[in-house]
Amino acid sequence: MVGTPALPDDYSQLLAQLKREIGAARTRAALAVNEELIGLYWRIGSEILERQEREGWGGKVIDRLASDLRAEFPEMRGLSVRNLEYMRQFAASWPDSQIAPQPVAQLPWGHVRCLLDKLDDPAARLWYAQSAVQDGWSRKVLEHHIATGRYEREGKALTNFSGTLPAPESDLVQQIVHEDYNFEFLGLAATVHEGRIERSLVADIERFMLELGAGFAFVGRQVPLDVDGEEFFIDILFFHIPLNRYVVIELKLGKFRPQYAGQINFYVNVVDDQMRQEHHGATIGLVLCASRNRTVARYALEGMTRPLGVARYTTTKTLVERVPEELGDQLPALEEISAGVQRIVERHSDEIAEAEANEVTDAGRSGGEPGSARPR
Repeated sequence: MVGTPALPDDYSQLLAQLKREIGAARTRAALAVNEELIGLYWRIGSEILERQEREGWGGKVIDRLASDLRAEFPEMRGLSVRNLEYMRQFAASWPDSQIAPQPVAQLPWGHVRCLLDKLDDPAARLWYAQSAVQDGWSRKVLEHHIATGRYEREGKALTNFSGTLPAPESDLVQQIVHEDYNFEFLGLAATVHEGRIERSLVADIERFMLELGAGFAFVGRQVPLDVDGEEFFIDILFFHIPLNRYVVIELKLGKFRPQYAGQINFYVNVVDDQMRQEHHGATIGLVLCASRNRTVARYALEGMTRPLGVARYTTTKTLVERVPEELGDQLPALEEISAGVQRIVERHSDEIAEAEANEVTDAGRSGGEPGSARPR
């Protein structure tokens, strides 16, 4: 019986290399096909748009065109009357004969239709297209960010980055923090204490990181810091991979207070001294409050030498209510939101309840209020 021939010593490495190359080639081929399809749809839309303007084409002509094209190319999907109308709208919204170099050419057609359906502002459409390509957003993620006004919130947090970081680093860092963060998915009451918000965010870390934006890696919750024998705890610590730096987040109930700037500055100093490596960028500190007075926050950050920011969060439907009226039909019904939120709360209710019970027990042993067992 003939045995199995011996494989070369480097066979497994070769196989892994070829798998990577084949996978990369298939991805490039798929992107090229998609780009050609988007370009085709734009050219069809341009023809329809031009003839409508020049010859006054009506709906009956487009109906006939769709029917004839489907008869000629029965294997092609996307030649319906409705899709031809989208192509015309696409050409009108991106009046550029060189559509291929633009980010929209790299998006699937479903993403393009989403941009056309939900946005009228060309600058907003371009920003969402660029972000979707850069961060690999699915259509549902794209819809979520449009519905919650990500474009309006991006990079709008009150910070001192321009004075504490060199350009263009300060501009890059500014883009990863927002003016408002929507934690409505937690389904928590507005009066809930910080510990429960914190635990709920960590319990549903995937949704939390989606709200923060691309590039964040979760390091830990209640991360201990030892400072000359005294122990302190960071609420939530992230590492931003593209910008290569730690991000310290402190959650606070109610309105921003000036003393919070000192606390977050302290934590950033310690992280920079004890955790930051030589190749890391400067650590960022972000205070998340339920509300804040911009003038008070600006004065509190002035003079601080570390890059710090102040932003707001909501655990209720406040942010949804502030979405522009024209986006209202894009949001799920309140009943759907409530049901989804309830599922999240139920999924994590046991560990949250247990953690709260332990917190109360620890506080009782120390003679303090719930949540005071750990130095803050």
